[in-house]
Amino acid sequence: MGRNRTAVLEFAVLGLLHRAPMHGYELSKQLNLLLGTFRALSYGTLYPCLNKLYGEGLIAKEGDRPPPDSRSGRTPGRSKIVYRLTAEGKERFQDQLINSGPAAWEDDEFGVHFAFFGQTRADIRLRILEGRRSRLEDRMEGLRAALARTRERVDSYTLELQRHGLEAVERDVRWLNELIAEERRSEASGADSP
Repeated sequence: MGRNRTAVLEFAVLGLLHRAPMHGYELSKQLNLLLGTFRALSYGTLYPCLNKLYGEGLIAKEGDRPPPDSRSGRTPGRSKIVYRLTAEGKERFQDQLINSGPAAWEDDEFGVHFAFFGQTRADIRLRILEGRRSRLEDRMEGLRAALARTRERVDSYTLELQRHGLEAVERDVRWLNELIAEERRSEASGADSP
């Protein structure tokens, strides 16, 4: 896993544990929902991340013993480990929210940051949304230029794929424009955004 993906995973783990303590299995399910199934998350990726965060004192582990069997009085199976944020972990997560910069505008990180917008200050949300829009507008111009250059040299399927890519970016830019407008309206009225 590259440095950027590791940082995204750590940020997502801290954010999810900021919401509530979780078992590893539940954390894995929530991460797959948050990161998307296209970024398959294995236990071989999650547990080293959890161990690193634990080693840094950002999370704590607690055993959760299953209730004893009423017939035998024995406790079935092993205890499950519940992970929770420490005070240092909460502070790190808040620092990461506050210091979200250009990396949060990129494909790998934007969705994860967006998932925690409810915990993010309005000025930072706006900065991330505007940065993301700027990145996508640059991409849109590049796609338009590529489409104009290759229109006569590619087959109809390739051309359709290029058009589809351009339409997807245009749709994302419209969506971001709506979110930015809503953020600004909310800021002007003193309310919190969606």
